[in-house]
Amino acid sequence: MRVESSVTAISWIPSEAIEGMPKLPFELGIGHYDEPPPDRLEEGDLERLRDEDRFREANHLKAWIRVEGGKVVDFGHEGGGFVGSTTFRMPFKVVFRGVAFDVLRPEPEVLDSYAVRFVQTVGGRAGFPAPRRVSGKPFFRVHSATAWTTLALTINADGSSFHELVGASPFPRHWVYDRDGNLVEKSGIVDFKTWYREAHGENTPWGEEDSDAFVTAAESALEREISRELMTAGLDLTRSTLEPGDTLVEQGEPGDELYLVLDGVLAVIIDGDEVAEIGPGAIVGEKASLEGGKRTATLTARTRTRVATVPSELVDRIEMEDLAATRRD
Repeated sequence: MRVESSVTAISWIPSEAIEGMPKLPFELGIGHYDEPPPDRLEEGDLERLRDEDRFREANHLKAWIRVEGGKVVDFGHEGGGFVGSTTFRMPFKVVFRGVAFDVLRPEPEVLDSYAVRFVQTVGGRAGFPAPRRVSGKPFFRVHSATAWTTLALTINADGSSFHELVGASPFPRHWVYDRDGNLVEKSGIVDFKTWYREAHGENTPWGEEDSDAFVTAAESALEREISRELMTAGLDLTRSTLEPGDTLVEQGEPGDELYLVLDGVLAVIIDGDEVAEIGPGAIVGEKASLEGGKRTATLTARTRTRVATVPSELVDRIEMEDLAATRRD
């Protein structure tokens, strides 16, 4: 019996993710942030998204095992990597092809003849020059920094499988899709400053050093729909930044504003017990608006977190009720 499975990561630049002087071309419309990838991947989507300049890199790990008598007798890697191009308009269009690095595939690990763990690293750098000071020798770089993801996929003899985002560059955002093409996880933090100064040379998997990825569950499709509407409506939403340990709202306090998590991870605490973590793209605070204007949970920053304050009147009440129902589920 042959058993196949896969996992895919797409790395893309969300709006407002770039800091300092490198942000200027994006603000002037010369460069562009990426439109969020689709909620579900279909056959051919990776090639299409790459050709449309919709992501920086994509890691598609696909593998198989052959099982006889309940034990693994053979196995193999499939899939591969995609590195996107970068388009600038100044005023004519210039396309810089990304520089793809070798796909890293260590020898698969056979686990007691009943499972095989596959690992794959995909990445590269933008083709355009990015002269800047960096941390460590040679202290100055011309090539742009390196973006990557490292995925692991374990396939079991009983036909089940599970995946991991075991490492990733601090920038850009990384979305993870399961074997059925559904968006299920995402990196919780985008750290442009660290990436821009440190993701080069030995500080990458090609220099034998990876970076841990802070992974959170993907928000609901409804939250993504609402957040896209808010972010593309040209609204002047108040932004704020929380440091680790800061409290966004306190259980029992008055308040009916909603919050859109732009980056980072919030811990949800009810009656002193942590019940969940919430990551980028999530919308929080709807229950207070629906249930008398008092906060039903404390939200504390697990990491450095950026949020946008959303007046409750900007979100349809039926959408808020649907969102609250999703939380109960």
